[in-house]
Amino acid sequence: MQRRTLIIVGCAAAAVVGLVAFCSRPKPIAVSVVPVERGSVRSSVANTRAGTINACRRARLAPSTGGQIAHLHVHKGDRVKAGEILIELWNKDLQAQLELAERDAVAAKERSQQACATASVARADAKRYQSMLAQKLVAEDVAQRASGEADAQEAGCRAAAEDVKVAAARVDAARATLERTRVRAPFDGTVAEINGELGEFVTPSPIGIPTPPSVDLIDNSCLYVTAPIDEVDAPQIRAGMPARITLDAFPGKHFDGHVRRVAPYVLETEKQARTVEIEAEIDTKEGREALLPGYSADVEVVLGVRDNVLRIPTPALIEGKNVLVYDPATHKAVKRSVRTGIGNWDYTEVLEGLAPGDQVITSIDRAGVVDGARVEVEKPGAPPAK
Repeated sequence: MQRRTLIIVGCAAAAVVGLVAFCSRPKPIAVSVVPVERGSVRSSVANTRAGTINACRRARLAPSTGGQIAHLHVHKGDRVKAGEILIELWNKDLQAQLELAERDAVAAKERSQQACATASVARADAKRYQSMLAQKLVAEDVAQRASGEADAQEAGCRAAAEDVKVAAARVDAARATLERTRVRAPFDGTVAEINGELGEFVTPSPIGIPTPPSVDLIDNSCLYVTAPIDEVDAPQIRAGMPARITLDAFPGKHFDGHVRRVAPYVLETEKQARTVEIEAEIDTKEGREALLPGYSADVEVVLGVRDNVLRIPTPALIEGKNVLVYDPATHKAVKRSVRTGIGNWDYTEVLEGLAPGDQVITSIDRAGVVDGARVEVEKPGAPPAK
């Protein structure tokens, strides 16, 4: 009886110990997992600091002479055509000078016609006197005077023709002087900024002292990004390589482009982080219409693409060579070594160490998520564990 009692007490104690151990066992850590799958992986490099959207053509325009603004033909945001007048200074005096030069040119042309007509008559008279001289009907000196008069009149005709050219040159000079009071669009574009109002005076910038432009004109039909690339990555980049452009202003979107230039020098702005500037042009019409010069942007230059390869999210890698895999049999995180191929910020190619369907833990930054830890997979839509 006593022995039986001891057995019962021992079993009860063992059950209590087991229950205490079970209850004190650490709770499993909720983790996020992603199955290993096949897909495309890009090898790429990206800028070290934010780049900037620029317009391929941008002109900061101002009159080449000083004066008072008489006409503002455009407003901010207006689309203009090449050659269109944007701003015109007061120039009535120059217009009067141009009109005077044009009228003088007309008068010079008329004088030229008069002189040439007189020369034609004089030449005809000279020929007649020469004929009469051959018949001994006039004296020789009379015929010579007629011939000399014809030569003189023809010289006057040529001089009058040159006067016409001089008058035309004066017209061109007056027109050029008048044109200096006008600001025309050098290309099709959009007026981004206007500095000046009707009646205000503008003056050209002194040498070495920049002043705000009267009109800032931008051609949005061509946009590109200038961005610094680390000197270590720069040798891999060539003009023509595809690029992906992302902006903080458009989260979750990217715009396709291509590298159009790699600078042939290294920037030493920061001694410990030397960079090479690249330019990536935006190819998509959507990008050219949606983006504005001045936006900050990032450029990811695509060095190569591999399709239908095993891939995992790059953030799941530990020190670039290990991952944690969820083992459904033991409900534990198991560390595995992997051999990787090409990769980028999003995905990395896996050459060895994983198989399709393996569940890789992506929430490796959570406290306690280490090799051998008890874990449980978060349900889709559940709030992330703290």
